[in-house]
Amino acid sequence: MEYRYVGLTSDKQMVKGVVSANDEKMATEILDRWGYKVLQLRRVESFMPVWEKVFPSLFKVKTHTLIIFSRQLAMLLESGTDIVTALELLQAQQGNRVFKDVLTSIISDLRTGSTLLGALGKYPDVFPSIYYRCVAVGEQTGGLEGMLRQIATYLEKEEEIKKSVKGALTYPIMVVIVAVAVIALMVNFVLPTFTGLYRQLGAQLPITTSILLDSAEALRMYGVLSWRLLERR
Repeated sequence: MEYRYVGLTSDKQMVKGVVSANDEKMATEILDRWGYKVLQLRRVESFMPVWEKVFPSLFKVKTHTLIIFSRQLAMLLESGTDIVTALELLQAQQGNRVFKDVLTSIISDLRTGSTLLGALGKYPDVFPSIYYRCVAVGEQTGGLEGMLRQIATYLEKEEEIKKSVKGALTYPIMVVIVAVAVIALMVNFVLPTFTGLYRQLGAQLPITTSILLDSAEALRMYGVLSWRLLERR
C-alpha cells in the first residue's frame, strides 16, 4: 500500500511525498527513520484495477530482478548495513511493483521478530526452493552474504541455459510451422486443381498418387464440414 505524507525535516523544511508500507504504523516508522516528523499521513486510494492481482501470471518477478537484488543485498550486508535497513534501501529503489510489495512485507515480518527465512517462505512463487535452502544455510552458518552471491551466480547460469535451450528449439519449431503451412496450402489449393484436371483427362494415375489425391480431398471436405458445423452452433 502507498501513503501520501506531509512532514518536517530536522531543519524545519516541509517535505511531501509517497511511501510504500503494509500499514500506517509501518509508514510512520519509515518516515521517522528518514528523519521526518509526520504532519499528515493518508492512504492513497486507487480507483484503477490492480492488474498484478487480476493477471498475476503476467507480472511474475523475473529471474534477472532476483539476481540483481541478491548481489545488491550481499554488498550492503558486507558493508556492515543491517538486514532491515538494507532491505529498505533496496525496496525504495525497486522498480518492479510486485517485488516492491514483497520486500515491504518481508521488512514488516522482520520488524515483528521473524527470520529472513520465515519471511521468504511466504513467497514460493517469487523465491525458488534453491533460494530458500541457500538462505537457510547462510543464516545458520553466519555467511548469508556469500550464499546470496552464490545464489545469484547459480540463477544467472540457469537463465543462460534456458536461453540456450530456447534458441536451439527456435529453428526446428519454425521448420515445423513452415512445413504445416506448405502442406495446408497444397491440400486446399494445389492438389484439388490436379484432381479435377486428371479426372477431365481420364488419365490413369499411379496408386500412390491416387491415395495422395483422395486423402487431400477427404481432408479438404472434412475441413469444410467442420467449419459449417461450427457456424451452426
